[in-house]
Order: sequence, then C-alpha cells, then structure tokens
Amino acid sequence: MRPPILLLKEGTEDSQGKSQLLSNITACQAVVEAIRTTLGPRGMDKLIVDSRGTATISNDGATIMKISDIIHPAAKILVDIAKSQDAEVGDGTTSVVLLAGEFLKQVKPYVEEGVHPRIIIKALRKGLKIAQDRIDQIAYKMKFNNDEEYRTFLQKCAATALNSKLIHQEKDFFSKIAVDAVLLLDELLPLNMIGIKKVQGGGLQDSQLITGVSFKKTFSYAGFEMQPKHYKSPKIALLNIELELKAERSNAEVRVNTVEEFQKVVDTEWNILYEKLEHIYKSGAQVVLSKLPIGDVATQYFADRDMFCAGRVVDEDLKRTMKACGGVIVATTYDLNDSVLGKCESFEEKQIGGDRFNIFSGCPNAKACTIILRGGGEHLLDETERSLHDAIMIVRRTVKNDSIVAGGGAIEMELSKVLRDYSRSIAGKEQLIVAAIAKSLEIIPRQLCDNAGFDATNILNKLRQKHAQGGEAFGVDINREHVVDNFENCVWEPVIIKKNALAAAIEAACLVLSVDQTIKNPKSGGGEEQQQGRGRGRPM
Repeated sequence: MRPPILLLKEGTEDSQGKSQLLSNITACQAVVEAIRTTLGPRGMDKLIVDSRGTATISNDGATIMKISDIIHPAAKILVDIAKSQDAEVGDGTTSVVLLAGEFLKQVKPYVEEGVHPRIIIKALRKGLKIAQDRIDQIAYKMKFNNDEEYRTFLQKCAATALNSKLIHQEKDFFSKIAVDAVLLLDELLPLNMIGIKKVQGGGLQDSQLITGVSFKKTFSYAGFEMQPKHYKSPKIALLNIELELKAERSNAEVRVNTVEEFQKVVDTEWNILYEKLEHIYKSGAQVVLSKLPIGDVATQYFADRDMFCAGRVVDEDLKRTMKACGGVIVATTYDLNDSVLGKCESFEEKQIGGDRFNIFSGCPNAKACTIILRGGGEHLLDETERSLHDAIMIVRRTVKNDSIVAGGGAIEMELSKVLRDYSRSIAGKEQLIVAAIAKSLEIIPRQLCDNAGFDATNILNKLRQKHAQGGEAFGVDINREHVVDNFENCVWEPVIIKKNALAAAIEAACLVLSVDQTIKNPKSGGGEEQQQGRGRGRPM
C-alpha cells in the first residue's frame, strides 16, 4: 500500500469543488442580507459597535462594510467593491453589494446543476456589455443656457444622493452647500481642498460654507489674547519648528562648577530661541503657523510685535493652507523670505459655536473652501459628514461627466427588460444565465419597495408593463406608493455611478465563481503554546 503524500502543513483546511463554491456564494449572500435594508430613501440605519466600544450609526454601505470586520475570504470581495465604489464615485455602495450578491444568488441553482463556472462567467460578461451599451443609448446629456440652470441641475443630482441619507429632510440645504463647495474649486476639482470641520451644538441649518481655508484654533499659551485677530493681506510663515524652551531630560546630566557656568547654559538656550523668533519677525511674516508647539515665551514675543501664532496645527490643515496660500513648510528659520512665505487677502479668527476658527480668505494659489457642520450630537455629525462627502463626490463626477439617467430603480428595470429580450434571441445555457442577470437587476426596485413597506410584487408588475410600453424612465415613486417617470420627477443619477456599480458587481461575481479551491493555512506559531517561553520571563 502506498503511503499518503502530504503537500500541506498539518492543520491546513483544504476545500475544493462544487461544495466550496456554493459555500462562498452563501457567505456573500449573508453579507447582502445584512445591508439590504439600508437601501433607498426609506432605508434603515445600522448601529455598529467596534472592539473598542465606539458606536457608529450609518446607512452608508461602504461605512458598514468597513467597520463590520468581515473575516470570510470570499465575502471580503464584496467589502472591496464597496470601498472601490466609494473611492471612485462616492455613492451607490449599497447597490453594488446588492447587485453582486443577487447575481450570485440567481446563478447558484445552475452551479448546483453542474453548469461549468466558465460558461456562467462568459454569460455574465456578455450581459454586462449589453447593459452598458444600453445605458449609453438612453443616457441624457444635459444642455444649459446659463450658469443658474447648470447649478440647479447639479443640486438635483446632489439631492438624489442625499435622499437616502439620515439628513434627507435637509437635502435642499446641503445639496446647495455641496454644489457651491465643488464650484469654488479649480478645474482639477481636488477633493483635499474641501475641508470639513464638525462643531457640536446648534442645528443642521447652522452649518456654513467658508470660502478659503479654515481650521479650529489650536492650544495656546498666555499672551495669546493680546495678539491681533484680523489682518489684511498678511504674509504667512509655515513652520515645522518647535518654538519653546525644552525641558531637561530626566536622565540627562550636566556638570558645572560655578553659578556663572550654569547661567551660561541657560542664557544660550534662551538666545537660541530668541534668535529663531527674531528671524521670523524680520522676515515680515504676520501669521505664524507651526506643526510643533509654540511656547509661552514665543507667544508673548509675537503678541508684543502684533503678530499672530498657532502651534500644533494638524498636518492636513497646514498642507491645505500651503497649497491654497502658497509658501513652503520650512524646518529652519534661516533664509525666511517672500519666496517661502504664503499670502492671502485676509485672515481672521472667528467664534463659531463653542470653538474659535482661524479663517484664511482670498487664497491666490488654489481655490479652497471649508464646510463647518453643526449638529446636536457626535453620531449625527459623523453621519452628516459621510452623507455630505457622498454628495460632493456625486457633484464632482457630474461636473466631469454630465450624462445622467433616471434613478429610483428605473435604469435597472430598463436593463432587465433589454437583457430578458436578448435572452430569448439566443440558444443554449447562456440563455438561462442572461435571463438570471435580468432577474437579478430587479433587486434594486424590489428592495426600494420592501424598505418603504410597499407591495413589491404589485409595483414591479406595473414597472414591467410601463417599460414594455417604452417608458424607459419609469421607476418607484417612494412618496405615493406608485410608479412615476423619475426623469420628470428630477430623480437623476450620473451615468458613471450605474456603469461603475454594474462593472464592479459583475467582476466580483466572476471572481467568486472562478475560485475552485480554498486553502486556509493554520495560524502560525500554534496559538498559546508559542507564547510560553523565555522571551516573556516564564520558566521553560
């Protein structure tokens, strides 16, 4: 008898064939079940508590997937596509996970019956191409007579994105802020030039958009209140220097024989600090920002000379100020001149809620803005920030690609009709798979109805009838439990959201289907036994 051949380490889990493929599909379906109720304007929120006890309330698909700490290797694919959709487009993260899970659910019976995964993958990719071609055909490219029409169009796209968020009641207010923020940027539309700051207290309507760079006042020493709080056309020094007397190290030793020698050591330290401060003063800078601390001596020195200073400025805020106002972040006070100093039209310190903010306006190098969010609680502010980020991403994408389609499940029903008609024109196994894709696309309008408490079967039958009669923009009317032309109803979505979501969902489904073996190695070190040893002071 031949001895068995061991290829893998003892304890390695090895599963292959149809059973492990079905197991992977089931894991993906479990993820979909967890977030399907968050879709749409009537979607529910999830309360997630992480290992540190931090609670997050959100209905944003990408946020839920990131925090959930999913460990199943196949289900992690859905986490990745939600993240990529969020990074690329900003919205449609729940939709992309739902579509991928539904594609897998609909083709699962064919896997069980023995249809080869490669045939299914080929049909999925063919269905994707047909769907994207149809989206291009029915996409509407907007034409505008003036800037006001263009701005209104962008606000409607942002409002559609905010419809499904916690702050949907304030969607008109926040869609205007999102559009104004994006249109303040230069033609490259850099997202990092829009700062979002949160201040607890007040209502959502107290939120405001500030043209220019703004950040919360940092910790300050005595003498700060004597500094001016408003400048016209100031020069700005951006430093990475510590401007305070350093405390002696606990294990340091300095041997001196006389009091005079000790005084020399102290005087030298003060002279080094005063030399730095004098260089900054002589450079002509009126506003001094540093990433490192600015001590009480330096604060008083600047106050006596009518200069403003702020230490411990967050790195992100300092870099945003540099990009907007010009200048260079320097690590020495020597050679401080106009070429390394920033400029802006005005600087002021302003009280907003319970916090003070430093505001730089009229930045010459780059157009920048800061959104200051107000709200009652931390969870509300966090969710408002996530919602506003999605709206800003949608507006950015719409500015670059101004083609739109009707939302509210309308485009999915139209694609479902097209694919169902195509499936009837082909023969073989592909016909069944394409028909399954057509059925999968109906998950979006069906889930919108379920989440709103409507009769999904009745609404979907009406939608199929309308689309069969040529009503390609008909979708779910959330307000009246009926169907409506969502193009006329101003429920618009940029084409790129739908194309990106479809492509990502199909690729994720293909990736799961193409895996025929899962090898899970045992945890290295053998668990607790490895920890018993000399390295931790334990006896052998």
